[in-house]
Amino acid sequence: MRNTSIERNTKETQISLSLELDGAGKSSQDVDIPFFAHMLDQIAKHGDFDIDLKATGDLEVDAHHTVEDVGITLGDAFNKALGDKKGITRYGYAYAPLDEALSRVVIDFSGRPGLIWNVNFTKQTINDFDLQLIKEFFQGFTNKSLATIHIDNLKGENAHHQAETIFKAFALALKQSCSLDEAKSGQIPSTKGCL
Repeated sequence: MRNTSIERNTKETQISLSLELDGAGKSSQDVDIPFFAHMLDQIAKHGDFDIDLKATGDLEVDAHHTVEDVGITLGDAFNKALGDKKGITRYGYAYAPLDEALSRVVIDFSGRPGLIWNVNFTKQTINDFDLQLIKEFFQGFTNKSLATIHIDNLKGENAHHQAETIFKAFALALKQSCSLDEAKSGQIPSTKGCL
């Protein structure tokens, strides 16, 4: 079973997360940031991951710490659930449209964290959610998952559509890169012999 449970507790946030890589897309989110929870649901649903998340934080300050720390915790969970990465596909890419919006995400579980972000939202907030925090979520995920991730929003007029296509493409690319390749069973997918 490729799963893990993680707790992350700081002076700013308290997070518990369970992840099943080979799941059925079940999502349980206890996060008091509705738009962000909606985006996290996209990861579970479209990646076929089971994610059970409870997160509280200093929202009286703002949502930054909670969003970033959820990204850190989720990235850590993926890194631990993948273990030594034997037999994984390693690379994944996907495009996801939503009406006029289109995003592309490319992932390499290389062991070398790096986020390349090419997104310009057409507005700065959705309700009271600061869309700059989406990059912070992905930076946190990237750092702890030890993946190289390219995120490009290629088209979009509606900021909600832009954000949702990013999370959907991320889920699809994540599913592909984490999937097991039967032809490489027991092998590390690298000429170096380790990731």
